[in-house]
Amino acid sequence: MARVYVGIGSNIEPARHVCAALDDLRAAFGELDVSPVYQTEAVGFAGQDFLNLVVGFDTSADPGAVNQTLRAIEDRNGRRRGPERYASRTLDLDLLLYDDLVADDPAMNLPRDEILRFAFVLKPLADIAGERHHPSDGRTFNELWAEMADDAPALTSVDL
Repeated sequence: MARVYVGIGSNIEPARHVCAALDDLRAAFGELDVSPVYQTEAVGFAGQDFLNLVVGFDTSADPGAVNQTLRAIEDRNGRRRGPERYASRTLDLDLLLYDDLVADDPAMNLPRDEILRFAFVLKPLADIAGERHHPSDGRTFNELWAEMADDAPALTSVDL
C-alpha cells in the first residue's frame, strides 16, 4: 500500500464542492486523514477566495490510476479545463505525494512543486503529515512550514 496525499481547492461554491470531493474520495479510497480547511485569497488572478485542504490515504492503486480517479471526481464536479493555469474552478485535486516517489515529467510531477511554493498547500500538508520528509528536499513538512510561515499570506481556518 502506498501513502498518498492530495491537495483539494475550490473557489466556485467551494463548501459544496469540497464536501462532494471528500465524499467521492472516501468512496474511491476509503478512510481519509483530513487537514483543517483554510480560506485563502486567489493566487495568480483576481477571483473569489479559495477553500484549500489536504487529505491523506493508503491505496494499492498506482499513481496513474489515482490521477485518473482525481480527474473523474473533478469532472463530476463541473471542472472546466482551459489554457489558463490560474483561474476560478469548481474543484482542483492535485496528487501531491505518492509515498516517496520522485517523478519529473509532463504527465506526472511528484512531489508536486506547489508544496514548496504555496502556503495553502504546505500548511495543510504539515498539519496531517508534519513529521514526514519531503522526498526531494529531505526536510520534514513541519520544518518546511516553519521556514515559510513568517512570510506566508494569511490562511484562515474555517469550518465547512
